[in-house]
This record gives sequence, C-alpha cells and structure tokens, in this order.
Amino acid sequence: MECVFGLVGNGFAIVAADTSAVHSILVHKNNEDKIMLLDSHKLIAASGEPGDRVQFTEYVQKNVSLYQFRNGIPLTTAAAANFTRGELATALRKNPYSVNILMAGYDKEAGASLYYIDYIATLHKVDKGAFGYGSYFSLSTMDRLFRSDMSFEEAIELVDKCILEIRSRLVIAPPNFVIKIVDKDGARTHAWRQSVQDVTTASV
Repeated sequence: MECVFGLVGNGFAIVAADTSAVHSILVHKNNEDKIMLLDSHKLIAASGEPGDRVQFTEYVQKNVSLYQFRNGIPLTTAAAANFTRGELATALRKNPYSVNILMAGYDKEAGASLYYIDYIATLHKVDKGAFGYGSYFSLSTMDRLFRSDMSFEEAIELVDKCILEIRSRLVIAPPNFVIKIVDKDGARTHAWRQSVQDVTTASV
C-alpha cells in the first residue's frame, strides 16, 4: 500500500511519499520519512520491505558520501543512479533487495533530473514516475496534467491532486505524505500533508 511518486518541472524535481510504517494489518507509525537526503542536491525515495529499504538507502547514501570524501567532487545524479542500479544488479543473484527507488537531483550542467530504479535493477531517466498501489492513481493524474515546463506552484498543485486521488480512491490509503524538492538551492523538505497525527502510546 506504499505510495511514492515524483516529477521534474522547470529547474526542479519534486518527490512525495507516504509516511506509514505498516506490517500486516498493523500501522506502527504515521511519520516514517521514506525520502532520504543523499547529499546537498540529491534525494532518494524508496518503497519496499522496510528492512531492505532502510538498509539499502543508507548503504547508497554512505557510498555517495565516501566518493565525495575520497575524490573531492560529488557524484552527478546520473552517476549516483547508475551506481545504485549496479548495486541492485549485483545483489539480484545473491541476496536481492526488495526495494524500488526514485532518485531526484540537480546538477549545474544537466539541471534537474529524476531516475526510476526498480527492484530488478531497471534504470530509466523519466519526467514523472511512481511506485506502489498509489501509482495507479498518481500516474494517471500526472499523465493528464503534467507538463515539462511546469512552475513550482503548478507542480505542487499537481502533487496535491495526486495525494487527493490516492486518499479518495485507494481502499486502504495512507493518510500522511511528505513532499521534498531539489533545485539549484539544494534538497529540502517542502511540506507534510497530514490527515492523521501520530499517536504516542501512554505508559501504564
């Protein structure tokens, strides 16, 4: 029931993900951030088995940081996406990760970009993409309304429409979403769209 989607606009990329941590019929928490900061100008959003998702995204993050530490220059978004794809492909025939990834970034030369990487190590550069059951609704909404020259305000409006469709149409829809953006000023959290607050269990 996870929902991760993203798009590229005019000079920026936006990624959104649900924030539910779920196992079987239980919701453990509603504020799980599934979009990780790779470096100052890259985001990685992941869906899949919670252990694989956390372990693999942290592994990619540390290796991207290690490359920059060793060489003094950061990986481009394309290079980071190809590294991620290579690690998934290597693991595929050993101990595969059940994780799907959208990687967004901004480079001075190439501008904003979004890469689609699935659990069998398929890599594509895309203008818009989605994973999870929410993709049935977010992709159809983006197919109808997406434009490559969208302004930031128009893109946020489209993301909100996708979230509304998921909440309205998906039988067990996640209530909360986080939206993050990357542009020339860096990667950052734009907003949380919350309809349910996380409840802390009182100690007895």
